[in-house]
Amino acid sequence: MATRILWADDEIDQLKPHIIFLENKGFEVTPVTNGGDAVTLIQDQAFDIIYLDEQMPGMNGLDTLNKIKRLQPALPVVMITKSEEESIMEDAIGGKISDYLIKPVNPNQILLTTKRILERHRIRNEKFAQTYLRNFNKIADRIGQTNGWDEWIRIYRQLTRWDIDLESGEESLRQVLGDQYQEANRMFGRFIAGNYKSWLRQSTPQRPALSTDIVGEYVLPHVRNDQRTLFFVIDCMRYDQWLVFQDMLSDDYSIDTDFYYSILPTATPYSRNAIFSGLFPLEIEDIYPNLWSQGEDESSLNQFEEELLKKQLKRKGIRETVKYEKVLNTRDGQKVMDNIHNYLQVPLSTFVYNFVDTLVHSRSDSDVLKEIAPDVPAFRGLTKTWFQHSSLYEIFRVLAEEEVVVIVTSDHGAVRALRDTKVYGDRETSTSLRYKYGRNLSANEDTTLMLDNPADYKLPSPRHANNYIIAKEDYYFVYPTNYHRYQNRYRDTFLHGGASMEEMILPIATMRPKSML
Repeated sequence: MATRILWADDEIDQLKPHIIFLENKGFEVTPVTNGGDAVTLIQDQAFDIIYLDEQMPGMNGLDTLNKIKRLQPALPVVMITKSEEESIMEDAIGGKISDYLIKPVNPNQILLTTKRILERHRIRNEKFAQTYLRNFNKIADRIGQTNGWDEWIRIYRQLTRWDIDLESGEESLRQVLGDQYQEANRMFGRFIAGNYKSWLRQSTPQRPALSTDIVGEYVLPHVRNDQRTLFFVIDCMRYDQWLVFQDMLSDDYSIDTDFYYSILPTATPYSRNAIFSGLFPLEIEDIYPNLWSQGEDESSLNQFEEELLKKQLKRKGIRETVKYEKVLNTRDGQKVMDNIHNYLQVPLSTFVYNFVDTLVHSRSDSDVLKEIAPDVPAFRGLTKTWFQHSSLYEIFRVLAEEEVVVIVTSDHGAVRALRDTKVYGDRETSTSLRYKYGRNLSANEDTTLMLDNPADYKLPSPRHANNYIIAKEDYYFVYPTNYHRYQNRYRDTFLHGGASMEEMILPIATMRPKSML
């Protein structure tokens, strides 16, 4: 495939010989005469590199650069200028250009600059590949050892970083990494099976921080220190997605990312209620029975988060006013954005953003979204595109100018489910694909965690259920009846509720605006 160049210059007609020269060398050049057209084109088409004239009428080169970098931070941009003033070069370099050239330029300069920059990306990919392969055995040895919960966090972080670094590498290498990821999740499932139950009888630091610890250990210390605190829960956000968001926020914030483990099942009714209440599901049912209702839909299972949060704060001796907002759509998000300064008038404001979870469910039901995001890197890219254009990103940019502390986390992640496992139960069994509760449920023990006494796992017993089953690794449950129909329907969907690193090991970031430091 030919290298695609976008060249923006108000005197582009005079550069026709340059363009012909590059096209004869096998490059595909798209010329535009202004920055606005350049910004529009990169939203609709893919380019490998952009050349920008610094002195264009209207939107000049630096303004165009800023807009391009907001849309595609990694896209290489070369600035072309008539001026050698140091201030212009500082502005350009501050805008993260890949290089700059002084007019007049000749075609060979463009050719060599393009090759050097794009070859650098090829060399970078080769370097990542070589480093990963050299460390393959070390990673494999660590996965095969008897690891503690903190070591599993380190393994997951390393594999996630490799997944991002190698996402544009050779498919064969990505397959090697995928196999290693699968083996890690197999061993992680064994680890959870052997240790999770004991965690429920311990406290930190003997066990990892769990969903029930988030508010008390990560949010309230700032409130007690009289710091205005904003707490954001992004439903169903994985660590790799957070890394993408973090890269976009790092210019404005000093970010400290820690990790915690979601409780089981890793599903919103359990994990998010546990975050806001500071209690395990069975404890919520026992202490606040009117705030715990059984059912299968979001509105019935998570309609009391604000009340649970206020009760947790009261138990912990916090009397200050707290604001709570649940953002389910673009309209809700814009409303929060328009009123963001009102939330700064109280010590603690809490927000739940549901878009990533909505995207997960939408991809399962939409062939178009599956085409757009056929694998994990593409799905990560899709969430990045959402974040770039979201009210949430706009809110974070506004808050970067305030003296606040921002806490960002998720209630659970999601795993790309590629393998089915049969489950046996009666018609009263719950319908979720990664976890189920019912009476005498059974499934393959190699692919499933069996929770035979729900109370031992601090889980309630809805519909008189006497056990839960949790899918491990990347499995999803299918009934023997109409087996092939449901096998094909749910294969290659992003699901949550089970026991995998992606669902259980979650980032919790403390962000302080650099303007405060």
